[in-house]
Amino acid sequence: MMKEKIIEIEELLQKLQQNAPEETKNFLSFLKSVEKDGAVSAKDKELINTALAVAAQCEWCIAFHVKNALKLGAGKEEIIEAGMQAVLMHGGPALMYMFPLLKAIEEFSNE
Repeated sequence: MMKEKIIEIEELLQKLQQNAPEETKNFLSFLKSVEKDGAVSAKDKELINTALAVAAQCEWCIAFHVKNALKLGAGKEEIIEAGMQAVLMHGGPALMYMFPLLKAIEEFSNE
């Protein structure tokens, strides 16, 4: 389920690179520049982005950022705590998006 979201992101980016190449290139460049290590580590940025993805109720964003957080060494507990920060700030609707967060952890932890 969540792995399919990553495939859909890749397909979307391919289509956008064909139809809006400059905008897509600029967005991806911005993404890379703000997600790298800085005053805040790349791992912590992915945890922040995971929380924001839960609050924004974006399953594609949840899949993308959970996968990246795990790659950068975040543990299941850290990712769940990040998600719960979104629940604190966004309430019940964000709580429901903890389900795709847990599914993403489960699917991407095995890679």
